[in-house]
Amino acid sequence: MFKQLVKKFISTCDGATAIEYGLIAAGIALAISAVVIVLGSKLGAFFDSILQQFA
Repeated sequence: MFKQLVKKFISTCDGATAIEYGLIAAGIALAISAVVIVLGSKLGAFFDSILQQFA
């Protein structure tokens, strides 16, 4: 009975698939955060320079 339970546990891939999707989502979120941080400061400087022209 224990042998069948272990065999069934090893053959089930649902948990591994969920973990893989979680890691992919975390990687995408990290990449988006990095882009927002880098572009956010550059865009802020860009809009500040535009506002200084009209002030």
